[in-house]
Amino acid sequence: MSERVKVSEAARVMGVSEQFIRIGMQRGTLPIGQAVKMSSKWTYYISPKLLEQFTGTKNAASGN
Repeated sequence: MSERVKVSEAARVMGVSEQFIRIGMQRGTLPIGQAVKMSSKWTYYISPKLLEQFTGTKNAASGN
């Protein structure tokens, strides 16, 4: 598994929209990584390990 999971991949794994992932991370209510606001743009880091723990699925982001 790669070091970083895309927002689109996390949304697919969880069965939610990309906006759900972004807002949840911005508010700190979705514990799968970090959302950082740099100037006026948000940057997201989604941890493969945290996503797996949250979803309860091994290798969730890789689709395995």
